[in-house]
Amino acid sequence: MAVNLWTRTDHALDYLERADSITHRTEGESSLLEFIPPTTRRILDLGTGDGRLLALVIRDHPNAEAVAIDFSPAMLDAAQKRFAGDASVAVITHNLDDPLPDLGKFDAVISCFAIHHLVHERKRALYSEIFGLLNLGGAFCNLEHVASPTPRLHEEFLRGIGFTVETEDPSNKLLDLETQLRWLREIGFVDVDCHWKWRELALLAGRRG
Repeated sequence: MAVNLWTRTDHALDYLERADSITHRTEGESSLLEFIPPTTRRILDLGTGDGRLLALVIRDHPNAEAVAIDFSPAMLDAAQKRFAGDASVAVITHNLDDPLPDLGKFDAVISCFAIHHLVHERKRALYSEIFGLLNLGGAFCNLEHVASPTPRLHEEFLRGIGFTVETEDPSNKLLDLETQLRWLREIGFVDVDCHWKWRELALLAGRRG
């Protein structure tokens, strides 16, 4: 049975306490911002957490409206507090294990360290759903935790972020980068590439041409 601890308040709060200190995270976020279309008017954030990444995107696109999705009560509470009073952001409860609801079309779909918690079959299905939600020219940007090609590299990565194989998050269902890039191309995304990477942290992006 697949494990996912993110409904637990203590698990979510522990992550939020150390989110700002994740090694090289700001580099990945800066790279992601480059791929948001300048004409973006509508943004979808999958697994928004406390809304950190979405807030950065909105800062660059202040006239856009956004939909933020998460299923963790602690994360939803944090996101609602961050965007309190901002009528342009809707925070919605939804579990990404389930098909996305009818949310309309978007110019950008973003996600940060969320999709790797899904089983692999659901990852691919979600990528297809995202493609269907994008307007022509729209971008999908996924700052993600991917699998290392060898156990040694995985152990080195974990040490670099203060974990071990024994203490890593059992909710992780890591998949290699190459498979996910291939999936995006097969689904129909264009300009698909990994635009930034540090060990197991990577920015996968593609556009709907």
